[in-house]
Amino acid sequence: MTSLLWLLWVAVALLLAAVYLSWTAGRLDRMHSRIDAARAALDAQLLRRASVAQELATADILDPAASMVLYQAAHHARQADEEAREVAESELSQTLRAVFAEPGQLEAVREAPGGTEVVTELAAAVRRVPMARRFHNDSVRSTRALRRHRKVRLFRLAGHAPWPLAFEMDDEPPPVLADRTGGAAP
Repeated sequence: MTSLLWLLWVAVALLLAAVYLSWTAGRLDRMHSRIDAARAALDAQLLRRASVAQELATADILDPAASMVLYQAAHHARQADEEAREVAESELSQTLRAVFAEPGQLEAVREAPGGTEVVTELAAAVRRVPMARRFHNDSVRSTRALRRHRKVRLFRLAGHAPWPLAFEMDDEPPPVLADRTGGAAP
C-alpha cells in the first residue's frame, strides 16, 4: 500500500511538471508570435516613413540637392536586404534630420500645394517608428529573458525558433517634426 501511494505521488509530480513545461512552451510560442507581429508592425511603419519621404523628395517642394539626397536615402531604406536594413533606416533618419535642420525648410514645404498634408503625414510616420521599434525590442527582451532560463534550455522548450534579434537603429526624428503638431509654428 505504501509503495502504491508513493508511486501515485510520483505520477502526480511528473504530471504537474509536464503541465508546467507544456505551459512554458506555449508561453514561449506566444512570445515568438508577438515578436513576429511586432516586427511586421515595425516594418510597416518603416515602409510608411520611407514612402512619405520618397513622396516628399519627388514632389518638387525641396531644393534639388535635398530632394536627391532624401530620395536616395528613402529608396535605399526601402530596398535594403535584412542584413543592411538597420543601417539603411538609420541613414534615412540622419538624412531627414539633415534636410529639416535648415531653418525655413519646414515652412517652405508647408507653403507648397499639398505640403501641409505631406508634413503631417511625415511627422506622424517619424513619431511612430520609435514606438514600433521600442515595442518590438521589448518583446525581444522579454522572450530572451525566458529563453535564458535553465528549464527552457534543458528541455529545449523553444524548439527550433531562432534566437530573437532586436532591431537597433537611429530613429530620432527631426526636432521640427518630433512635436505633436508636426512642427506647427507657434
